[in-house]
Amino acid sequence: MIVQNLDLLLFVSLCLLLLAGFPVTFTLAGLAVAFGFLGAAVGAFDLVLLGALAQRTFGIMTNDVLMAIPLFVFMGVVLERSRIAEELLEEMGHLFGSRPGGLAVSVMLVGTLLAASTGIVGATVVTMAMIALPTMLRHGYGKGFAAGSVCTAGTLGQIIPPSTMLIILAEVMSTSFQQAQFAQGVFSVQTISVGQVFAAALVPGLVLVALYVAFILIAARRVPGLAPAMPYTAKVDLTRLFAVLVPPVVLIVAVLGSILGGIATPTEAAAVGAVGALMLAGLRLTPSPWTKAAVALALAAIVAMLVLTAHVDLRLGRRAPSPAEVFWVRVAMGLAGLVALGLLVCLVQALRAGVLVPVLTRTMTITSMIFATIIGASLFALVFRGLGGDQRIQGILQAMPGGPEMALLFVMLLIFLIGFFLDFVEISIIILPITTPALLLMGIDPIWLAVLIAINLQTSFLTPPFGFSLFYLRGAAPPEVTTWAIYQGVIPFILLNVLGILVIYAFPPLATWLPRTLF
Repeated sequence: MIVQNLDLLLFVSLCLLLLAGFPVTFTLAGLAVAFGFLGAAVGAFDLVLLGALAQRTFGIMTNDVLMAIPLFVFMGVVLERSRIAEELLEEMGHLFGSRPGGLAVSVMLVGTLLAASTGIVGATVVTMAMIALPTMLRHGYGKGFAAGSVCTAGTLGQIIPPSTMLIILAEVMSTSFQQAQFAQGVFSVQTISVGQVFAAALVPGLVLVALYVAFILIAARRVPGLAPAMPYTAKVDLTRLFAVLVPPVVLIVAVLGSILGGIATPTEAAAVGAVGALMLAGLRLTPSPWTKAAVALALAAIVAMLVLTAHVDLRLGRRAPSPAEVFWVRVAMGLAGLVALGLLVCLVQALRAGVLVPVLTRTMTITSMIFATIIGASLFALVFRGLGGDQRIQGILQAMPGGPEMALLFVMLLIFLIGFFLDFVEISIIILPITTPALLLMGIDPIWLAVLIAINLQTSFLTPPFGFSLFYLRGAAPPEVTTWAIYQGVIPFILLNVLGILVIYAFPPLATWLPRTLF
């Protein structure tokens, strides 16, 4: 009986060790190796399968899609260090603070902008906890309500693109979709791109923001004293507001627009975002005339290169380019030199300001954690499949009464419950590769399924006891905000996320219309 259920023992052992606090990567790899040799000893696993690990690891490290992760992380960390969140919160507070619930609405809108420009949950939650939370408490906001608003605003970076979670999710769903097509005997397979998942998540992400804002305004009016208006009478400085809002909005449009418009791949767009964020940081850290001139020249050169790319073939290495094409290629090289000059100036300014080294260190730390977990999970999945775990899960889902709807409900409930204990990376690369192929075999739309899962994974940042946003807020919140107050504050927003899932379930075009239109 033990031999026939080694796959279940492997999964249960993983859950127990993770709950005990063991490191995720070493737990995944260690359990996989231990159960692989145990399975080989009892004749339930073929050790030859482990020979695929080197090829899988090489494929992960050279994956074009996953290469976007360190670039997006770098962009987010640079923007975090450039104090853009503080300025946005200050101006939004002036704009909405005089209304009941206005400060919480400001936090939510700033969280939306930061989500579309940085996408780093920890940085957003900590920044707003240090800046906005004391202000909200000082003006009489309920502790739980204020804490829940800050926590939830920080999690928007996972559902609103560009998002590291959506990149990983797109890669997992694409692989699952291909497996489902192979199982159906379809060998001319279709794939899912990161751009499609980004487009699919955009409208649902804004729907969630609308639900949050509506709840805040209704709660502020229905419960007196919960979120009082801030007694602020000064006029809003529109020039200042414009100066603060335009740079991140332009960066968002450049990154998302290039992906959704088909101009650049996610990795190329991430590089554009990293360069743009570094230039923006250079201007904010040392706004000297020399820095402004270098950045202005670089931006003009980028615009000129985009125009050239649209009208001239600038590819190198062609056999017989015309003299005109050779001329324009040389012009493009000169423009690239101007961009490099502007980038070098900003790098020097960031280094002098003491920002560059911490940014690079944090980027390497986050990226290493993600890729190490992915590699460990790849080994775990290899052994789990070798022990027959994928066939067991597929059989359970297909035998479930109620058809695809009940199977989908079961998987969504499973992800929701596991989200109380694991984070999105672990769920994405451990649970999803096991469960999603069976759902796709039942005919469920992969794009629609990806969005439902994305909202569910976003919820895992809010669910106690191990929701990451809760930990981030607990570390940065004032002492008077207790852990219990934080837990109480996020409960309404967790329910709103469930409502958001139900809305997307009832109206699939909210997730599928934009990617089908653009792609």
